[in-house]
Amino acid sequence: MSFSVNTNGGAMIALQYLNNTQSQMSTTQNAINSGLKVASARDDGATFAIAQNQRGSVAGYQAVTDSLARGSSAIDVALSAGQSISDLLIQLKTKALAASDSSLDTASRQALNQDFVALRDQISTIVKNAVFNGVNLVDGSTTQITALASSDGTRRITTAAQKLSLSGTIVTIKSTATISTQSKASTLVATIQSSLTNVNSALAKLSAGAKKFSIQATFTGKLSDTLTSGIGQLVDADLAKESAMLQSLQVKQQLGVQALSIANQAPQTILSLFH
Repeated sequence: MSFSVNTNGGAMIALQYLNNTQSQMSTTQNAINSGLKVASARDDGATFAIAQNQRGSVAGYQAVTDSLARGSSAIDVALSAGQSISDLLIQLKTKALAASDSSLDTASRQALNQDFVALRDQISTIVKNAVFNGVNLVDGSTTQITALASSDGTRRITTAAQKLSLSGTIVTIKSTATISTQSKASTLVATIQSSLTNVNSALAKLSAGAKKFSIQATFTGKLSDTLTSGIGQLVDADLAKESAMLQSLQVKQQLGVQALSIANQAPQTILSLFH
């Protein structure tokens, strides 16, 4: 056994182990503080890169969710407008049927016609006001509503618009139609019934589009949650494990300090050789 005051091998080894313990404690403490075992690229570059890419996808799906929500709202507004128009057509048919009675007196016919015109014009008002976020799916200003369906923007989902304006191919009632005479009223009954059938068919198409948007939104939410869970499995720290590790390292640190202290005292034995 050799003794030297210039080189203390035992102290060097004890210091190396103590420094290693300190480094592990720092890593464990950071994991506990942040809740992440991979908080930065320094911790694990490959895992951090994978997690960041997935975080980008999750952020993209948030944009998809917002886009689908706007599209669904526009369709809901169109559905509400279509339902109101369908109700108005039923009332118009009732007025036209009543006015088609040849025994009706002039005053009654005029009253029915005034109600008919007011209901007819209400259709135009509803169509004009069925706007959400600048989109109107029932006035013919657009042919479809489109929303994002993928986080990279390459896939989209669409629903066709339905023009419900007067004098159109769905609502075939003219914007100037009246039931001021028995003949006009009788003719309009069939036209109104045809328009009612067309509107209800258009509502079915809008409803199918709304369901398509809803299904996509549900899927997007589940996919985003799955990706978020996957990211957590990659980077989240097991706090129970880290807590146990911290306690273990604290003990090792105390032992390391004591070992270093003992090692530093070893050269003191050299003094006994000179007595």
